[in-house]
Amino acid sequence: MDATLEAIKRTTKGKNEARRLRAQGRIPATIYGAQKAGERGQTFPVAVDPKPLLRILHSESGLNTLITLNVDGEGASRVLVKEFQLDPITHDLLHADFYRVNMDRRITVTVPFVFKGEPRGVKVEGGVLEPLQREIELECLPAEIPDAIDVDVKDLGLGDAIFVRDVATNASWTLISDLDLMIVHVVTPRAVEEPVAAEAAATAAVPAATTAEPEVIKKGKTEKEGEAAPAKEGGKKEK
Repeated sequence: MDATLEAIKRTTKGKNEARRLRAQGRIPATIYGAQKAGERGQTFPVAVDPKPLLRILHSESGLNTLITLNVDGEGASRVLVKEFQLDPITHDLLHADFYRVNMDRRITVTVPFVFKGEPRGVKVEGGVLEPLQREIELECLPAEIPDAIDVDVKDLGLGDAIFVRDVATNASWTLISDLDLMIVHVVTPRAVEEPVAAEAAATAAVPAATTAEPEVIKKGKTEKEGEAAPAKEGGKKEK
């Protein structure tokens, strides 16, 4: 997937500048890397609107979206989002790093698997489809990054599996992960132990004459339980 994003070059840095930009509806960002072979990589700060960038990050291609970044006064760059930082409380986008890519040079990306179809081993034989890998590393040109790799599982019977070597058939990209790595298989459902028999045995062991004493609940003041501290959500360090 391709997308377009507008950016404004900025000349100041620091926390005060970042707060000022966010108050104006933008976030600080950084561009780095070389666009062409032999070109010296440049690094410079910009500001972008976080709303369209969040839509790109939440799209099907996500971090693998090839973005045409139009920089005010600097022309357009083809970039990928390399890192981004979210506010741990509000989940607002705070900062992003864009990596300029050479369109003629192959790069390494991580792409998710999408499982297609209902396995025969599930539909007919009562098994369970168990994915072992959700994504895979591959190498390709920036313009040929796939949104996902489809894995057809409908012919899988009970005990059957699909390995990385079974999906390594596309000429536009090269898999980096181990070819013998198992992606998904169909397994027998795990048996669920019924506790009925154990409970019956335990009940029979209790003497008939024995009756449980009622629990006495005393009224009065109780200690107020402390509230649990909110869980911290990790974010990437702002550059």
